[in-house]
Amino acid sequence: MSFLNGTSLTPATFILNGIPGLEEVHMWISFPLCTMYSIAITGNFGLMYLIYSEEALHRPMYIFLALLSFTDVLMCTSTLPNTLCILWFNLKEIDFKACLAQMFSVHAFTGMESGVLMLMALDRYVAICCPLRYATLLTNSVVAKAGLLTFLRGVVLVIPFTFLTRRLPYCRGNVIRHTYCDHMSVAKISCGNVKVNAIYGLMVALLIGGFDILCITVSYTMILRAVVSLSSADARQKAFSTCTAHICAIVITYVPAFFTFFTHRFGGHSIPPHIHIIMANLYLLMPPTMNPIVYEIKTKQIRESVTGFLLKGKDSSSQTFK
Repeated sequence: MSFLNGTSLTPATFILNGIPGLEEVHMWISFPLCTMYSIAITGNFGLMYLIYSEEALHRPMYIFLALLSFTDVLMCTSTLPNTLCILWFNLKEIDFKACLAQMFSVHAFTGMESGVLMLMALDRYVAICCPLRYATLLTNSVVAKAGLLTFLRGVVLVIPFTFLTRRLPYCRGNVIRHTYCDHMSVAKISCGNVKVNAIYGLMVALLIGGFDILCITVSYTMILRAVVSLSSADARQKAFSTCTAHICAIVITYVPAFFTFFTHRFGGHSIPPHIHIIMANLYLLMPPTMNPIVYEIKTKQIRESVTGFLLKGKDSSSQTFK
């Protein structure tokens, strides 16, 4: 193993081992991952462009959705190109600093993803429970500040991961049993005391995920109470239908996140390593892939905007050939 210096036991590079036990089918595993990544990039860039170009979508709900799409693109791009290089070309080596940068990106963007979902829940709460004050409460300035604070929260809380990981001695080798640099996957190959890393990782999970889930739960409890109190069945259905896409996005994001978090810390040896790694990759790929699809299917205004955009393009092309 090569080292940056002789005393720090810091490797110059790490070796990302891919998916242990499934090396023979790496190529086959890469195809669904590549397909999902392509759908995620196309769908999210398309959704961002649609929200930018359609004036009817210049509202807080859709601005938060555009922010979610932007975060999704960054989140999956932080790992998938590198993962595909491992699966396709067996390019497993990654520079130590590049590994730290990837680790920071993964955790910062997943924290931002959770934060944006929380902001979207608050947006739905204001829209349904305080409809007359919606425009005055959620101004462009408030939306911009909320988005910035969500970004800064993720950055500030995740930066210590890099310093905590950098300080560790790596005398057990430099092979990481993963497809990307995850905080605890890197820390576990250290021969030093990783208790601080584990405790801080749990604290960040509670400060970001725990706080966001609490806000989402409270928001939807209040929304449910407001919807149930409506006298008209049509009004109840219309009010709740504005939340269905967001509820789907929450389920798509948090179910694989919970699985990855709890099995990584409490699963021990009961779950095979390749299941951990596949689920960790799906955790970063599922939300970016499914969110644009869910919002196009479940949100009437986006569906109508997509239809109008396609018809406009069709009319323009037909006039060109006349």
